[in-house]
Amino acid sequence: MVRSLLPICSHLREPPRTQMKRTYLLIVLAGLCLSLGAAPRATDVSGDVKVIANPSVDASEISTEDLKAVFLAVKTTIASSRVEPVLAKSGRAHEVFLKGYLGKSDATLITYFRGLVFTGKASMPKVCDSDAEIVAYVAKTRGAVGYIGAGVAAQGTKTLAIK
Repeated sequence: MVRSLLPICSHLREPPRTQMKRTYLLIVLAGLCLSLGAAPRATDVSGDVKVIANPSVDASEISTEDLKAVFLAVKTTIASSRVEPVLAKSGRAHEVFLKGYLGKSDATLITYFRGLVFTGKASMPKVCDSDAEIVAYVAKTRGAVGYIGAGVAAQGTKTLAIK
């Protein structure tokens, strides 16, 4: 009886090679769907964070490329003024700034700076615990540039427009 059904059902069985191709195609499509869903999306973060500088800094605005270069210790001047980046330890503004302007997570930024320190190319930047501490440090330190939440008062500093 089993032998008599085999010819009838044989068209339902695919050769193993076809099954492998179909499985591979499904895996590739699933991976593509997952990667598109996890792709970072460009967002405007300028409403969440503001960049502040000591009044000694000659610039009134900074490009996103220069901002990234300053905070990654690639560039040390803005508009002929020597600058020093000041980072936050944590918080919403810190997360938004890192992802929106530097394209890094906190862990990758720390690893990045450790590599620079190890090779002697730069030193660790100043890190502050709060927005208020960043404002106080930037206000008193010549050339300091930092970032804070957009709604935080920044007396004694100037805000740099990001272009």
